[in-house]
Amino acid sequence: MGIPTTQTFAARQARRPWFRRKNLVGYFFVAPFMVIFIVFQLIPVGYAIWQSLQVTTHSGLGIAAAGSRFAGLENYAQALGDQEFVSGILRMLLLGVVQVPVMLFLALVLALLFDSSYVFFKKFFQFAAFVPYAFPGIVASILWSFLYLPGVSPIIAALQAINLKIDFLGPGTVLWSIANIVTWQWTGYNMLIIFSALQALPQDIFEAARIEGASGWAVNTRIKIPLVLPAIILTAVFSIIGTLQLFS
Repeated sequence: MGIPTTQTFAARQARRPWFRRKNLVGYFFVAPFMVIFIVFQLIPVGYAIWQSLQVTTHSGLGIAAAGSRFAGLENYAQALGDQEFVSGILRMLLLGVVQVPVMLFLALVLALLFDSSYVFFKKFFQFAAFVPYAFPGIVASILWSFLYLPGVSPIIAALQAINLKIDFLGPGTVLWSIANIVTWQWTGYNMLIIFSALQALPQDIFEAARIEGASGWAVNTRIKIPLVLPAIILTAVFSIIGTLQLFS
């Protein structure tokens, strides 16, 4: 009887069915996620795409139930040919190009400040930065309508006192008024994500850098920011998605 070699053992393993019990364990654990992902993600997206290829039709006086027909890319061609739609898309992209970098920069600066040892009452200021995110939408709308409306806004009154007249709801400024609200609401949320990543970093690295003579600026720019870059990218992705959702 010959001694089985490694090649013989590998050949036997290859001949065994892939659906053995120990191989099914992984599929068993992944199955709940896959079911939820397919039912609540893939199927709705697929149905939305299918609906976008349909056109609703009415017959007679509109009393009968509406029908639908397959239109292919007709809806997309009509939308892209609508100047109002295209200008709305471009306006939304302009908002994202300007507002997202400003918001992430402020969130990063706040996170670095709260992570430093030179800021007092950190918990209070962290809470104050996060409070706008916790505001209900109705309350935030009432607050900013009060701050933006002429005659009742203390900001407009202060600007008029120094001979500056700004209509925050005018055609040329309303987009940036909205950007200001979005920045106010989401900076604290993104700050917490970056701050949590900073708190997870080992402190030995910073102590070693200070012993070597690195300044606070060098520690922040050459050590902290590169190490929390994945968190910054995550907040950027979330912010871009949120900006795209603002179109509606």
